[in-house]
Amino acid sequence: MTSPADSPDSPVSPSPAPSHSRRPEWAGRNYLLLTAATVVTNLGTHGALIATVWAVFDSGGDAGDVGLVAMARFLPLVLFLLVGGAVADRLPRHRVMVAANVLNCVSQAVFAVLVLSGEARIWQMMVLTALCGTGQAFFNPAAEGMLMATVSGEQASRAFAVFRMAMHGASIGGAALGGALVAFVGPGWVLVVDAVAFAVAGGLRAFLDVRSVPERAPGGGLLSDLREGWREFAGRPWLWSIVAQFSVVVGLIGAVEAVYGPLVAREELGGARPWGFALAAYGAGTVVGAILMTRWKPRRMLFVGTLCVFPIALPSAALAVPLSASGLAVAMFVSGVALEVFGVSWMTAMHQEIPEEKLSRVSAYDWFGSTALLPLTTALTGPAEHAFGRSGALWGAAALMVVVTALVLLVPDVRNLTRRPHAPVGKEPGAVPPQVRSADAEGAVRGNG
Repeated sequence: MTSPADSPDSPVSPSPAPSHSRRPEWAGRNYLLLTAATVVTNLGTHGALIATVWAVFDSGGDAGDVGLVAMARFLPLVLFLLVGGAVADRLPRHRVMVAANVLNCVSQAVFAVLVLSGEARIWQMMVLTALCGTGQAFFNPAAEGMLMATVSGEQASRAFAVFRMAMHGASIGGAALGGALVAFVGPGWVLVVDAVAFAVAGGLRAFLDVRSVPERAPGGGLLSDLREGWREFAGRPWLWSIVAQFSVVVGLIGAVEAVYGPLVAREELGGARPWGFALAAYGAGTVVGAILMTRWKPRRMLFVGTLCVFPIALPSAALAVPLSASGLAVAMFVSGVALEVFGVSWMTAMHQEIPEEKLSRVSAYDWFGSTALLPLTTALTGPAEHAFGRSGALWGAAALMVVVTALVLLVPDVRNLTRRPHAPVGKEPGAVPPQVRSADAEGAVRGNG
């Protein structure tokens, strides 16, 4: 695929960082723009997630309504991810990202107006969050492919760790600020902030220079691209086994964080502020995990990363007790550290193994599999609470996370995939390296943990 520059009449090639620059060689212009845009969107989005739950409560909704609104967001995400991945490997990825940001900005702005006017209804919230989920379905594979194409060589894992550190650092601020703003000024204004954040981030991403992305041979159409992506995905047992594991893990985390966590916070811990504090503690844990991964390069990446999935069950157990706000925050912090070790290891494995021209498609199958159960688990939160009690449902979620993680460790390739030394690659920051990857090599495709 040939990706045009943002200004076709007067293209300017990305220039290397000056020799006197203090920034690392891998921190080129595109990397910095991607990181800055991600920080902005995470500041808005993590506050908006809290605001959406409290908007449902303020409209008279209950746990079942919260689950329905969450399902409305996740369902189009699952339905359109594969198409989004194929589109991102055929069109300029940065333009797909900007278009998705525009859709998210408009949907959140309308949502904010309805909430501020006091006229928001559950069905309207479902429609608007569904639009937001659709934007995310096209954005995620494009963003993951773009980031992978921006860094290269031995420093790739450090670049991913720093990127994720910035992303999760913004999550801390977004969750803490969102919880405070919901408590003081209401959810509507938090949704306004999210809409503005999407607009700013889209503007930043519009300036990405992608002419260094190698030209991709024309494909045989959308279905052909999807079949090729499936062959890349299905040919690696460790890849689809971990994605299957995360289908369960992510589905359960989504139910816990979107429904049960806010409910426990409202009824047991004092409202939105302690839940925002717990999410901020999780974000702090991810930052600590990212800092750790800037130094630590485990040889058996996926084995170490999978071991670190076990602590992700701690928040569900803490909510099942339930622990105090400070105890919940500790559990969330530990979970964040562990998940970040997995996330950086997974991104590094993907960068090492997957051909650049197929990154978005394979990433789409990863995202699709990992999020496939989210609509179901979030929709079933209300019935599960009625059937087993909230505590029983949360203990069950924690137990399932542990079981599926133990099962995936039985796959030999999960235990044995190792980090390979990189040959020297292109010197220009932000340039895409020549891909020296075997089509049948083992690899991994999980980006945002």
